[in-house]
Amino acid sequence: MEFFLVSIFVLGYLAITLEHTLKVDKLIPALAMMAVLWAIIALAHLPVFEVDTVLKKLVPTHIDEILLHHLGKTAEIIIFLLGAMTIVEIIDYFNGFSTIKLFIKTKSKKALLWIFAILAFILSAIIDNLTATIVLITILQKIISDRDTRLWFAGLIIVSANAGGAWSPIGDVTTTMLWIANKVTTIKLISFLLIPSIVCVVVPVFIASLLPAFKGEIKSEDNQEDEVMHKYGSTMLYLGLGSIVFVPVFKTLTHLPPYVGMMFSLAIVSTFAEIFSAAKINITSLDSESDAASHHSPVHKSLSKIELPSILFFLGILLAVAALESLGMLFAFAETLNTTIPNTDIVILLLGIGSAVIDNVPLVAASIGMFSEGIDSPLWHFIAFSAGTGGSMLIIGSAAGVVAMGMEKIDFFWYLKKISWLAFLGFISGSLTFMFLRGFIA
Repeated sequence: MEFFLVSIFVLGYLAITLEHTLKVDKLIPALAMMAVLWAIIALAHLPVFEVDTVLKKLVPTHIDEILLHHLGKTAEIIIFLLGAMTIVEIIDYFNGFSTIKLFIKTKSKKALLWIFAILAFILSAIIDNLTATIVLITILQKIISDRDTRLWFAGLIIVSANAGGAWSPIGDVTTTMLWIANKVTTIKLISFLLIPSIVCVVVPVFIASLLPAFKGEIKSEDNQEDEVMHKYGSTMLYLGLGSIVFVPVFKTLTHLPPYVGMMFSLAIVSTFAEIFSAAKINITSLDSESDAASHHSPVHKSLSKIELPSILFFLGILLAVAALESLGMLFAFAETLNTTIPNTDIVILLLGIGSAVIDNVPLVAASIGMFSEGIDSPLWHFIAFSAGTGGSMLIIGSAAGVVAMGMEKIDFFWYLKKISWLAFLGFISGSLTFMFLRGFIA
């Protein structure tokens, strides 16, 4: 039976990986895989367990209880992401991200490379690496008209955004998962990963700045006219980014789950958004009058633009991994792995390299069920770094890479030839830096 269940998971995983080849959205196999796995567990009356991380053993439980437990943990992540996505869309509604373009004055390609790399590194730590990539490539398209030049910039933006997302609890979905699961804390995460993440950016960007692609200046005709700025664009940008940064502070002060702080931040940003747009403060249209007003509401419009397929994908994949965890398979696999490869550093490095090929969300979800180390163990921080930055080695290895691929029509093999080696050097350099520094921090 175990072989049958693992086969279903592998087939579902394969369908997710081959999303672009099969032309089937990855949420479909994720949801189907999740439902089938739990259905088999229920129909076959298979024993389910909860992992006791303190005693490092499996505790028998009932299927209803364990399913509710995993649903609650998954819901925390989903609600957190919904809040963050809505705040970002509200900023975009006021054209707030165009404020960033005002800071870019230089025509030097090398200087522009460093500016975009630094912006990607910082922005991804605040609004997550996926959104930061979308914002910066949109700005890039308004500054540089030559597509060949833009491709190089886009490639380094992906590397920088993934590195920036690794050291922040709100910078990458996988890091957020570890944070919400109480595997890492904000202060320790920054302490462990900030310097390795900086190294992961500086090494490839420095090497790239020496390449012919970044010699000279952008042509004068590349500079396009500035778009019309919204009156409250800058205000909403700073308010929105500040509110997201406030979430870890809220969690530290109140010890409440992160999604509570994110909902509070969303409420604050939504209030100002409605005031600035002079629309009725209403999110759920209850009557015809409020429904008419809602069409002009930035909150209503932002909620309608949320990418629900991604949310449903997280639901499917996390509960699918939870099914294997509840059967004790991940716990047993971890024991076998530790026996076969005693050095966990090698295991985590392989996990990072693997995240370039397959989605890092289920990889990290599986690692949470596999390892039983306590909160802020260096192992969890190394997993956060490897899964977050390892995906840069292939264009399909991260959400940032996939979205950049769509926006700029980046060819898989072009990225493999031009950018992958730079990303690999950054990944290895950052990993070695982490291994060197962790003894001083732990």
